[in-house]
Amino acid sequence: MRSLPIRLAGVKRAHAELYLLLMLLSFATSVTATRLFLQLTGYPQLGSSELHIAHVLWGGLLLFLGVLLPLILANRWAFPASALMGGTGVGLFIDEIGKFITQSNDYFYPFAAPIIYAFFLLTVLVYLRVKRRGKRNTRAELYLALDGLLEVLDRDFERDEQVILLERLSFVAEQADHPNEVHLAAALRDLILSDGLEVMPDRPSLWERLRRRLEAYETRYLRKSRLRWLLILGLGIVGLLSALQLLVSLAALFVPDLLREVAIELLATEQRVRGAISLTWYWVRMVLEGLNGTLLLVGSALIVLRRDELGTRLGYYGLLLTLTTVNLLVFYFDQFGTITQALVQFVLLLGVLSYRRRFAIPAQARRAQDTGEMEPEPEGL
Repeated sequence: MRSLPIRLAGVKRAHAELYLLLMLLSFATSVTATRLFLQLTGYPQLGSSELHIAHVLWGGLLLFLGVLLPLILANRWAFPASALMGGTGVGLFIDEIGKFITQSNDYFYPFAAPIIYAFFLLTVLVYLRVKRRGKRNTRAELYLALDGLLEVLDRDFERDEQVILLERLSFVAEQADHPNEVHLAAALRDLILSDGLEVMPDRPSLWERLRRRLEAYETRYLRKSRLRWLLILGLGIVGLLSALQLLVSLAALFVPDLLREVAIELLATEQRVRGAISLTWYWVRMVLEGLNGTLLLVGSALIVLRRDELGTRLGYYGLLLTLTTVNLLVFYFDQFGTITQALVQFVLLLGVLSYRRRFAIPAQARRAQDTGEMEPEPEGL
């Protein structure tokens, strides 16, 4: 009986997570750079008395080129180029979403920034899902092996790539239950082991060189004591600023003069409170910021007390909640003025993850090994 084709069953492309990361970075950069450029130049318009060439058109053009490129070219470099153009195009397009969802074509509509930020977070979730290692299967390994052979055609087949290909093909030969997969794996193995195949010395890619430099910088300059105090200061300052906003708002409820000043400040900027509903969301934001700020302060204090594992765990969850939940409300009220704040929080989160990976968790594992107990790893790390 003839077997049915399984071409619709998805297989993750080689380097898919890198392409998504490039798209994410270009997306964030294009939105930030566009807003900064327009603010510094007084929001100029390109066109005439009748025409207005908005940057959404340039975004659409880049999106079209980004889709077109991998449809026409089989070269591997078409994919990172497509990711860069696609991410930049999406950023230029979605930056003007305020005009598309309001009858007045309001570029500064308060919901525009949270929508853009939420879309970015959803794309980050897609990236994290793609980055996760799935269960290996012979069909996917053969796809990746065939993709690796493109380097042979480009005369750029390196020794480490040969080792990776041989490991994939050995897995297929041992695990495959379809004869075609076994025969194909054997033929490809003979090809890459043939004497006539030109194999180049290992040459790290630009991305690999950048990763190694970052790791070397991390090892050399961010030693335990220095990184520890940077986290103590970072978590403490960010947490204190967030907690103070809630304390000031709560104090205003009992001090008439302070309440009047807070109300004037809220109503002075049209992007902030416009009615009872937005005022309610403003207080939700204050409470969430205050709670997360308290969480970060406690985490900072625990690291001072050398409770590194618990302190960094609280810092991790506090920053994660801030970046994924609280900032949606912050962007509504403060618009894109909070980009710098979000970047600081993200860098601080990377520092927490680095400290946990290099120092906190290994120390915990050593203690657990000495006592014969193992604690579970926090989900997401």
